[in-house]
Amino acid sequence: MKKYIDQGKNDTRSGFGAGLTELGRTNPNVVALCADLIGSLKMDQFIEENPERFFQIGIAEANMMCIAAGLTIGGKIPFTGTFANFSTGRVYDQIRQSIAYSGKNVKICASHAGVTLGEDGATHQILEDIGLMKMLPGMVVINPCDYNQTKAATIAIADYDGPVYLRFGRPKVANFTPADQKFEIGKAVHLTEGTDVTIVATGHLVWEALIAAENLESQGISAEVINIHTIKPLDANAIINSVKKTGCIVTAEEHNVLGGLGESVARVLATSQPTPQEFIGTNDTFGESGTPAQLMEKYGLDNKAIEKAVIKVIERK
Repeated sequence: MKKYIDQGKNDTRSGFGAGLTELGRTNPNVVALCADLIGSLKMDQFIEENPERFFQIGIAEANMMCIAAGLTIGGKIPFTGTFANFSTGRVYDQIRQSIAYSGKNVKICASHAGVTLGEDGATHQILEDIGLMKMLPGMVVINPCDYNQTKAATIAIADYDGPVYLRFGRPKVANFTPADQKFEIGKAVHLTEGTDVTIVATGHLVWEALIAAENLESQGISAEVINIHTIKPLDANAIINSVKKTGCIVTAEEHNVLGGLGESVARVLATSQPTPQEFIGTNDTFGESGTPAQLMEKYGLDNKAIEKAVIKVIERK
C-alpha cells in the first residue's frame, strides 16, 4: 500500500490564506471581504499587499454576502471570510436569494468548521453546513483535506465562474498532499488501491482514513482510500468503479451523517450500484466544548472508528 508522510502539521485555514495571497498577486479581479475575523481567516498578508481590494464589513455577515454579490456585477471575484457557522446558517437567506438564485460568482470561504473548532463549543461548531450548501442549486461545495490542498483549492475556485462554498478548519493537521498539486473541481483523488473495502473520506477525515487503511493492512484487509474534496459535483464514477471492485464502502466526514457526503454517496449507490455502506459522522447531534482530539474520539470521527466501520461493512458483503 502506498504510504503518505506528514510534511509538517499545519492548519487548513492557513492554506486558504496562502492561496488568497497568491491570488492577490496574480488576479487583479480578486477582492476579499471579512466579518471581523482577519486573523482567524489568515487574510493578513492579502490585506497588507492589497489594501484597496479588501473590505472589512464587521460583524454583519448578511451585509457581507449582499455586498459580495454586488461586487460580482462589476466583474470582481469576491472571497468572503468568516467562521463556517456564520458563513452558512446565519446568512442562508442572503446566500440563497442574492448569490445562488442568480448564480453570482461569489466564493464563500468558511473556516472553523466541524467539531475540531474545539473549545468554543456547539454554538460555533456547525455540522450541518455541507447539507445546507449542497442543496442550493448551482452551488459547488469543496472540503479539502490539508494545507496544500486548501491552498490549491483556493486558487482553483477563482477560475470557476459561479458560486462556491469552500470549507476548512482551525486545528493543525497532517499536511501530506503534494505542494504542486493541480486541483480539479469535481475530481476525486485515489490515495491507495485496495480490493476489500472502499473508504471515501473528506476534509480532516482523509488522514484518519489513511491511518485506518494502514492499520487494516496489518490485519490482512486491503482498503482503497479515496479523497472526495468536492462534495458537489460528486465524482460518481470514481465511487462506482471502486465499489464494483471492493463490494462495500465506508464514508467518513466531520459533519452530520444527515445531509452530508455519506448521503450523497448513498444516492449514487442506490441508483447505480447498490452496495453495503457504513457512515462515519456525527449522528443527529450538536457538538460540545473540548479539544479537537477529544471531540473526534467522542463522536467517532477518528481512525479507530473507521476501522470498526470497515470490519462491520465487510461482514455485510
